[in-house]
Amino acid sequence: MTRPSAPFWFTSTYSGGSGTECVECAQMTESILVRDSKDRSGPVLSASGQAWRAFTGALRRGLLEG
Repeated sequence: MTRPSAPFWFTSTYSGGSGTECVECAQMTESILVRDSKDRSGPVLSASGQAWRAFTGALRRGLLEG
């Protein structure tokens, strides 16, 4: 698989509907990118696929508070 030249950003299905909790994600070849949709030129969090799965799994199991 070739790496995309630019990330394809999409709104997370876990973002709130009020417009105050919008998170965008992009899946790259070896990482997941996350950013605030209200500050698209701001910082981007990058995590390995393994770390992202561990994080979202912990959220689903209630091990982390939102």
